[in-house]
Amino acid sequence: MVMTRATRLCLVRHGETAWNAERRLQGHLDVPLNEIGHAQAEATAASLAGHRFAAFYCSDLRRAQQTAAAAGRALGFEATLEPELRERHYGVFQGLTYDEARERFPQDYARFHARDRDFAFCGDGESLGVFAARIHRALDRIAARHAGQQTLVVTHGGVLDIAHRVATGKALDAPRDFAIPNAALNWIEFDGRRWHLLAWADQAHLAAARDELPNS
Repeated sequence: MVMTRATRLCLVRHGETAWNAERRLQGHLDVPLNEIGHAQAEATAASLAGHRFAAFYCSDLRRAQQTAAAAGRALGFEATLEPELRERHYGVFQGLTYDEARERFPQDYARFHARDRDFAFCGDGESLGVFAARIHRALDRIAARHAGQQTLVVTHGGVLDIAHRVATGKALDAPRDFAIPNAALNWIEFDGRRWHLLAWADQAHLAAARDELPNS
């Protein structure tokens, strides 16, 4: 029987933005890192310098690209932009704080908070089911491209929420009971049949990192 090496992904949420600090939904809006976020990106880059990666991908949104740029300098190569690694599109919720969204759209917010997989935001927003399918597809494609190798991915909190569920089998509508800090390291592995969780929310390299419920 031929044994194949597992395919390993290191997933990194982008560094902090001003909107993260304000608990404001970002989605597809292109918000840059704040000063803390830039420092987190550099700390994460330093922690990754001892690792070897066959490939490097990041979301095409600026906060992810800025985080990836620091890692790229440490690793000696640039990330490939992958639009499918974008955050979920929150439609009319984008730009609002969680409190503002709850006050302005109480019924929609209740479905969002309940993780209703079929609820899609007004304003071209994605349903949780559609978003999860997009992220699962992106992870599977990266694994297929780099079978048996190790790949770095810089992305967003919502993407990491889905990745954790893909790797653990946790239901989409189950409340999140795991952290997704800015700029932490998260490791998952594909054995050729299914995904597995290896390590999560490693932030030993960070002075502090922000996590929100829900995340953005």
